[in-house]
Amino acid sequence: MKRLVLIDSNAIVHKAFHAIPPLTNRDGEQVNAIYGFSSILLKIISDLNPDYIAATYDLPAPTFRHLEYDAYKATRVKAPDELYEQIPKSQEILKGFNINVFQKEGYEADDVIGTIARKFSDKLEILILTGDLDTLQLIDENIRVYALRKGMSDIVIYDAEKVFERYELQPDQMIDYKGLRGDPSDNIPGIKGVGEKTASILLKEFHTIENMYKILDKIKPSEIKKYKFLTPKLLEKIRQEKQMAFFSKKLSTIYDKVPIEVELKDLDWKKGYDIKNAEAALDKYHFGSLINRLYGREGKPRVAKINPQQKLI
Repeated sequence: MKRLVLIDSNAIVHKAFHAIPPLTNRDGEQVNAIYGFSSILLKIISDLNPDYIAATYDLPAPTFRHLEYDAYKATRVKAPDELYEQIPKSQEILKGFNINVFQKEGYEADDVIGTIARKFSDKLEILILTGDLDTLQLIDENIRVYALRKGMSDIVIYDAEKVFERYELQPDQMIDYKGLRGDPSDNIPGIKGVGEKTASILLKEFHTIENMYKILDKIKPSEIKKYKFLTPKLLEKIRQEKQMAFFSKKLSTIYDKVPIEVELKDLDWKKGYDIKNAEAALDKYHFGSLINRLYGREGKPRVAKINPQQKLI
């Protein structure tokens, strides 16, 4: 199968901004975020050698999640202006590398990624480049997540086996996991008093929130002992927070039917990028060291070796 790389651009820009100390170019512009963004872009082009590629972004307007839940992401500290000023510049870099950008008002970048990934997962091997783990729920036999962990060089490639190794859960259970334990980074509440360990135990037993309530709504006091981990107090919490558990799962679920027009030809990157355009995009911000990575030791443009059989894991 040919390979599609989907870039969660906001996540990568944020990751780079916090991973790389403040860096200014000769014009006095702070460029640490776009420097890191450009660096990882060059790395994935070299390492993953995509046949198709696209980038996604969040938009400033509220999403459908904000409209349903006022407190969604409300606890996040606003990032410095120096970060937001670099987001449009990252789009200039992408344009220089001939990479199309997709975004949709009312939806998050993850929703756009989910929509594109699901649409083409039967035709392509898909790698999602991101700085967080929200997209783990999308993983299947043809979709994997290429996640930056610490800094910009520590990378983990998640498939179903890797997800199970970390959480002892399957990828499609990650939304149930967040429904139970919540997600502090997005201010998704979950069930009060249910943490990571309890959420994992509940899902190993019941697999989904729906199945859990189907069983526990009807359980009699005398049957509680059947489940060693279940106490009357925990059962009471689960029953009291039923509505919030389902609502938290809904908030955590990536919407994969965003109304965007995207065809395979819009993602086609078989010809790669024009090296002069890429060089001009990097030179605008005086990224000489990154420009050097466009060329080999003899000063000739680097050409990625095409190997459709390449396996990343």
